[in-house]
Amino acid sequence: QVQLVESGGGLVQAGGSLRLSCAASGRTFSGYNMGWFRQAPGKQREFVASIRWSGGSTYYADSVKGRFTISRDNAKNTVYLQMNSLKPEDTAVYYCAARNSVAVVTQAREYDYWGQGTEVTVSS
Repeated sequence: QVQLVESGGGLVQAGGSLRLSCAASGRTFSGYNMGWFRQAPGKQREFVASIRWSGGSTYYADSVKGRFTISRDNAKNTVYLQMNSLKPEDTAVYYCAARNSVAVVTQAREYDYWGQGTEVTVSS
């Protein structure tokens, strides 16, 4: 069974940085698309970024372009989200997700596996 575990969330001041990690286990993820989503209280889950497990193609939501970077270390079965220039509106629970396809997908319902989430709070 595929398992995803996020870590790295916390409290940071506006303008600061955090790096989130998603450790994946259970199978070989070649051919998968990995995504980061976030959800604030009372709001729908929102796409943040995605990357192919193999090949490295990336895609970002407009709200985070130029500030966030998604990457992966295949040897460690880990996906990262480097978040710079954080804003209070970035405050949310961040989720790692996996889909058994290399295609870029931004809809949460299309992803097959999810982590438990890690909370990010950005203060002003």
